[in-house]
Amino acid sequence: MIVAGCDIGSLTAKAVIMENGNILSDAIMRAKTRPADSANEVMQMALDKAGLTMNDIGYVVGTGYGREQIPFVDQVESEISCHAKAAWRIMPSVRMVIDIGGQDAKATRMDDNGNVARYIYNDKCASGTGRFLEIMAEALEVPLEKLGSLAAKSTEKLSISNQCVIFAETEVISLVNEGKETSDILNALHHSLAKRVASLARSIEVKTDVVMTGGVAKNSGVFNALSEALDIELKALNGVDPQIIGAMGAALYAEEKTQEMKKAS
Repeated sequence: MIVAGCDIGSLTAKAVIMENGNILSDAIMRAKTRPADSANEVMQMALDKAGLTMNDIGYVVGTGYGREQIPFVDQVESEISCHAKAAWRIMPSVRMVIDIGGQDAKATRMDDNGNVARYIYNDKCASGTGRFLEIMAEALEVPLEKLGSLAAKSTEKLSISNQCVIFAETEVISLVNEGKETSDILNALHHSLAKRVASLARSIEVKTDVVMTGGVAKNSGVFNALSEALDIELKALNGVDPQIIGAMGAALYAEEKTQEMKKAS
């Protein structure tokens, strides 16, 4: 049976369509004001890519901030459990998932069977989130997708001491006025964010293997800085876009549900 997962986050919306454990298509878009609009549009994008219609989908699970507002789902699951499920399916050695989203950061520790054992998240401050990087990218007039490659060119070690996004932005502007290179400032920003997220993860005990999910995982600068801050080698979920992991996990829940229904009948 063909199933789907739909993840409506604070900044982006994602959809994944699967059949027999394989991804048929996926889609990512910037979230709209209304979660229902985001869900309808991103799901249609995924359906079009797969050459399917909604009538072809046997079961849909929703997740993310806007999961309760998705009009076509059969059930909803937390993004914490969805990220854990997909990460463990891709890499069974995973024992911790660090998900840096648009407006929060989460660390989830799993047991040997991939079940969520402990988790913690920070949604009170933007300093450890993707929004922090967006604000800084705007201040530095650098495209978001180029942050990692530019930071890799850093030759001078700088530090960003302020934890508040507003004050950190002021600090960045001061560094620019001092003539500091953009690559050095970006490298400092990545390490600043990584230290906050690493502290969050350590509070529930870091156990390897550790993977990073969410859109920020595409930023090689943050990925490398977080590895350094945790003093471990973060693992990459090869072959799957880290930004669709939540939606993939939701689709896996949908797949499990259809199998249960099949057995029951």
